[in-house]
Amino acid sequence: MQGFLDIFDIYLLEAVINGILLGGVLALLALGLNLIFGVIDVTWICYAELVMIGMYGMYYMVQVFGLPYWAAAPFAIMLVAALGAALHYFVIAPLLTAAPINQLLATGGVLFILQSFATVAFGIDFRNLGIRLPVLTLGEMHFSYSRLLSFIAALAGMIVVYLFMTRTFTGTAIRAIAQDRQIMSLMGVDTKRIYLVTSALGGALAGLAACLLVLQYDVHPFVGLSFGPITFLICVLGGLGNFIGGFIAAFVFAEIISLGGLFSDLEWGYVLAFAFFIVMMFIRPAGLMARRS
Repeated sequence: MQGFLDIFDIYLLEAVINGILLGGVLALLALGLNLIFGVIDVTWICYAELVMIGMYGMYYMVQVFGLPYWAAAPFAIMLVAALGAALHYFVIAPLLTAAPINQLLATGGVLFILQSFATVAFGIDFRNLGIRLPVLTLGEMHFSYSRLLSFIAALAGMIVVYLFMTRTFTGTAIRAIAQDRQIMSLMGVDTKRIYLVTSALGGALAGLAACLLVLQYDVHPFVGLSFGPITFLICVLGGLGNFIGGFIAAFVFAEIISLGGLFSDLEWGYVLAFAFFIVMMFIRPAGLMARRS
């Protein structure tokens, strides 16, 4: 009996650590989505599809053009950053004064356009980079190097964003607009430029997430469905536009998914996470740490 409990404890610890590693990537995705909503007050329903495009970019640069992974990653990040800026310029900017439902419908339309484009251009085959990273073994516990690398890179990316937001003039302007966009426009801040920079930064975070997720997921036109809905729920649970709330909610969701996978299977982990979200919406409908108006 004691031996069973020891093994169970090891598996429990392994699940908790894997939840932390998963939480890092989910927090990175939530940061990009929260950044855009917090500044521009528009939710990109198509955010996961930008990640999908970045994953295809990584696949073609590594597998077709023969670039090493470390050299392809910056190009993928810049590609998705440019796509984010283009999305704002051509789709969001004309709708800034429109009703929120029109903005949601527009980004939802972009979602289907990107999925359809990927289906026509790349087909529905599942593709992967062909990179097989080893597994780290600690006693009875096993951890994927791809998850470890993704966690470290996600934290590094979030630290870089934090330094940018706190140490640069543009970052300070972004935070100021997130707090009160009307006053900042009256003070002479070029809000259009800040919105464009924010969209590019949100796209860059999606590109970084693509570089990390492509090590763990096969690429196909609907891969965004694997992490898009959960990212949106994380942002809502944390309070849309609240960076710290989204960070906390990402790790809460990740632990529920990981522990659910321990006691049953991964699909049930996601079911438990969605059930937890529904319950929390009754308790705190505005989110764990909703922004104050």
